[in-house]
Amino acid sequence: MGREFVGIFDEWVHTYDDSVSGKDEEYKDVFMKYNEILQAVADAAIGSVIEFGVGTGNLTVKLLHRGLEVVGIEPNQAMREVVAEKLKDLIVIDGDFLEFETEIRPQSFVSSYAFHHLTDAEKAQAFQLYAEQLPAGGKVVFADTLFASEAAKKEIIAFEQARGHANLVEDLNREYYTTVPVMEKLMTDAGFTVELSKMNNYVYLIDATKK
Repeated sequence: MGREFVGIFDEWVHTYDDSVSGKDEEYKDVFMKYNEILQAVADAAIGSVIEFGVGTGNLTVKLLHRGLEVVGIEPNQAMREVVAEKLKDLIVIDGDFLEFETEIRPQSFVSSYAFHHLTDAEKAQAFQLYAEQLPAGGKVVFADTLFASEAAKKEIIAFEQARGHANLVEDLNREYYTTVPVMEKLMTDAGFTVELSKMNNYVYLIDATKK
């Protein structure tokens, strides 16, 4: 359920905002147009929102600026402490993409840079769960790294290895990054219509609507 990666963010919590702002050269391409990506997620969300992987609250701020009701789900305690200090009125719950308890009746599920912590089987389970909870017309809006194919994934890993980006290569090999065709199938099988928009060389905006 992605919980095996929670400890990584004990290390990232104090450097994450620097990385997403482009100060970490190794991850610069991953976070290219970061604010634009988050704004695209926020703009596509509707109604009451459950946000997975709140992190340091960057997407949350944009959702709140739109006047949306937001409940945050964050499995890492250090991240919960950071966002609680930044957004004192935000409800942030210890949970993950598959296990969360909240009284909110969601019209949207959103996330940025986190869904790859689930295996493809867990992703499928998650979409079925969201389909059960959302009304018709409800949204799943995720920004996450996807690859056009397995071959494309191998090519970019080799490219980053040649650039000496050992930490990024480790991430790409360790976590469960999937492909565009797989993601589309998982969501359509769960009863969603799906639009994918490539935002940078790594990240796609996944905008899905329950039928």
